[in-house]
Amino acid sequence: MSLIRRIRTIRIAERPNLIWVEIETDEGITGLGESFRGAEAVEAAIHEQAAPWLLGRDSRRIEAVSRQLLTPYLGFHSAGAEVRAASAIDIALWDLAGKRHGIPVHEALGGAVRERIPAYNTCAGYAYNTAGAARRSIGAADAPAGPYDDQIAFMRDAGALAKSLLAEGYRAMKIWPFDEAAARYGGQHIDAAQIEAGLAPFAAIRAAVGGGIEVMCELHSLWSATAATRICRALEPYDLLWAEDPIAKMDDAAALADLRRACRVPICGSETLAGAPSFRRLLEAEALDVVMLDLAWCGGLTEGRKIAVLAEAYARPLAPHDCTGPVTLMAGLHLALHAPTAIFQEVVRATLATWYRDLVTALPVLEAGMALAPAAPGLGCALLPEVARRGDAVLRVSERAA
Repeated sequence: MSLIRRIRTIRIAERPNLIWVEIETDEGITGLGESFRGAEAVEAAIHEQAAPWLLGRDSRRIEAVSRQLLTPYLGFHSAGAEVRAASAIDIALWDLAGKRHGIPVHEALGGAVRERIPAYNTCAGYAYNTAGAARRSIGAADAPAGPYDDQIAFMRDAGALAKSLLAEGYRAMKIWPFDEAAARYGGQHIDAAQIEAGLAPFAAIRAAVGGGIEVMCELHSLWSATAATRICRALEPYDLLWAEDPIAKMDDAAALADLRRACRVPICGSETLAGAPSFRRLLEAEALDVVMLDLAWCGGLTEGRKIAVLAEAYARPLAPHDCTGPVTLMAGLHLALHAPTAIFQEVVRATLATWYRDLVTALPVLEAGMALAPAAPGLGCALLPEVARRGDAVLRVSERAA
């Protein structure tokens, strides 16, 4: 037996979207999990809903815990707070499993299919998405905070940015120049001038490096199907690898399938969905070309592995998401190494170079644009002890009675 005796959550005011959960067993082993957005609500779900049932349970029964936390009576058909709480717990249980047996998570999942996987750079800035909504507008007064302030870079000189990424070994990049156009018509329409402005960075990349780098367009679920179709058709000459989350309701299989048939740009989705059935419905409807999932939102590694099996069954590539936190990134890398159809692990070089390093003991090792397989037991990282000692840290503990 490996009974759960203590559950601790940690969040910090500086990164208010992030929450970590540490699960300790009576063996004295601690597993680390993470989720993102609505951290206070996730904290409440962990301690008030999950912990009373979870304390005293066998931490080795990961599938049973996953089913219990993800299939109660109602409210679990999206990546809500309860599912994000379950995701963080599940990631921690897989970290525990690897540590218990002295093996990395990708081995605990059944073994790695590959020893390294290409990483693509999401061209965000240093503080992107760390508090509230993702920043979508770059003004004339905005100055780069450092050499990797890539959102400013793609809006001002996307060609130079592409060259910078190639020099570091990256062979793929993701940008979102259409975001700031969505507000004018509430995402229901995009006019010709906005299309022209949004296309400019793609044209600059192709002029600078030709086909030397893969390019993805993030659309952040901002658009109606009609507007998204216009954008995707306009993007066709630039030979994109994918357009990501193009419509406002990414669980609308019919609308997404119609969009996919109406344009030649491959459609990727969706980090916003939870549970294997959501992905199954989109795949059944022939609505996706690329399957993207976020392990901190979809149900954790247990559910993520099932989504990966669906991607393989439908012959679709898989690409784990990261624009959130370092623990989710490490978990995504383990799944990407294990899943047969995985093609990329997303990274943000700005956060890898700065604040991710201030939170955890280890991050993915990148060589020539490839993320290497972690060799340490479990996820291969732990929360730095000083994080919990910070003045802005909020800690909450649920413990099993002695």
